[in-house]
Amino acid sequence: MLRFVLGFTHSAFALGYEAGINKSPINGNIVPPGSLVKVVQKGLQYLELEVNLSDSDADVDQDFSFLQPLDLITKEVHELQQIIKEKKANIQKEREKERGKVMRVDRELKREKDKVKQEKEREHEEERDRIEKNKEQDKEKQREKYFYRESVGVHEDKDKIKCEDSGVCGEPEPMDISTCLPCLPSEIPSSGVTILEGHTSEVFACAWSPVGSLLASVSGDSTARIWTIVDGPYGSNVQNGPRNELVLEHFKGRTTEKSKDVTTLDWNGEGTLLATGSYDGQARIWSRDGELRSTLNKHRGPIFSLKWNKEGDYLLSGSVDKTAIVWDVKTGEWIQQFESHSAPTLDVDWRNNVSFATCSTDTMINVCKLGERRPVKTFSGHQGEVNAIKWDPTGSLLASCSDDGTAKIWSMKQDKYVHNLTKHTKEIYTIRWSPTGPGTSNPNQSLMLASASFDSTIKLWDVELGKLLCSFNGHREPVYSVAFSPNAEYLASGSLDRCIHIWSVKEGRIVKTYNGSGSIFEVCWNKEGNKIAACFANSIVCVLDLRM
Repeated sequence: MLRFVLGFTHSAFALGYEAGINKSPINGNIVPPGSLVKVVQKGLQYLELEVNLSDSDADVDQDFSFLQPLDLITKEVHELQQIIKEKKANIQKEREKERGKVMRVDRELKREKDKVKQEKEREHEEERDRIEKNKEQDKEKQREKYFYRESVGVHEDKDKIKCEDSGVCGEPEPMDISTCLPCLPSEIPSSGVTILEGHTSEVFACAWSPVGSLLASVSGDSTARIWTIVDGPYGSNVQNGPRNELVLEHFKGRTTEKSKDVTTLDWNGEGTLLATGSYDGQARIWSRDGELRSTLNKHRGPIFSLKWNKEGDYLLSGSVDKTAIVWDVKTGEWIQQFESHSAPTLDVDWRNNVSFATCSTDTMINVCKLGERRPVKTFSGHQGEVNAIKWDPTGSLLASCSDDGTAKIWSMKQDKYVHNLTKHTKEIYTIRWSPTGPGTSNPNQSLMLASASFDSTIKLWDVELGKLLCSFNGHREPVYSVAFSPNAEYLASGSLDRCIHIWSVKEGRIVKTYNGSGSIFEVCWNKEGNKIAACFANSIVCVLDLRM
């Protein structure tokens, strides 16, 4: 064979021996004379073929694997290309078959989940009807007692009355507050409710701009939206259309269902820029006019929290990839990545312009500082995932809440918690400091902390003593969000029971309420304190006007 290939017996022997061609599985009878020259020619053609196989570098290695050495000797370029094309087509068919199987499994799982969800909703509905019926009976009894007390001239100091569903009065601290007679809450009328339609999936979060009348929201439909909320009388309770809404598209083309979720947002202090974080691990910065200013790409997992510092020059993001990153807003580049957790980072919060805290599912809380590789402080004490952290208005105290059912207050002056708040019976999802005390617009009022739990209650805590001030028991499902009014006189809460309650902090009772059409993920006040925005699982955002 080699003599035909090379033309010289000695050369043929030397090449065959040194290259081990005699051990090759190739049948020499099918190798034509002069093939060595053709191999060189084919090598040049193969280099050309390598360059032109695909415009994408990602495909080159895969294209090589489709070709066998014998193919390169015996086939022309167009034949090699056809081989690659056919093998790619076969692989694509296999992938489509596999994708079809996965989609069928997903559909079955979704169908099963829907059945379970419908069954739970039916059970909840029956339970709500039973509770409402019992409440009506209790209210009638309380009404009779109340009018009897009035008729015999019984008067008590209102500040000492403890309202309970059972009508039993007790000591003022701690109070167990709920919707009771003689103080019945008023339903917010439809004329005071504006429904914002446009999102096509659940709305995870919303936030008012600190300047003007803009409201931002983020959703699982791959968008954020900036709404212009018209002030004055409402002509309709549904507001939509291009005049009042800017749509911030996060994804173009096909994406996985989960990667579409826009999970979190935050306005800068001047209200000129909006930051959003999404499940694809990217943070984005937008102008108030809806223009994309920059895309921040370094995280390798979903972003669940991001915050501007007070100066507005840095943005802080926390991700499932276990890290937190500080970004330079002007350049769009990352300054430092902090890798201090061993599990996903759930929340972040600035202490000042250069230091901040992070919390994680690893049960730990870290305080970090720009320029420092390791945390400057680590707080341990929670026995479950730490869901949220918040610095008080002065940056002196840090509050945290956890799946272990406790909230804790920490100080940079000591390692152990200052107070351990233990009255909740289930996971605590969120916490909020009151806008009171030093560093706030209400400096002469005492600082308080509110906590919202899956046990359906909101609890108000005395921060100095670490004691429970009162428990608000008006919800029937887990409470996902609470927010103080700017003057600290009211507390708004939103729950999976579809209700928004506005509580009087001083009187300890519900003063207004609104029954929505879906579970509520977040509530927030505008800067004037006369409107509350809420976002729902059924894809709507609503604005409640409290001046009614």
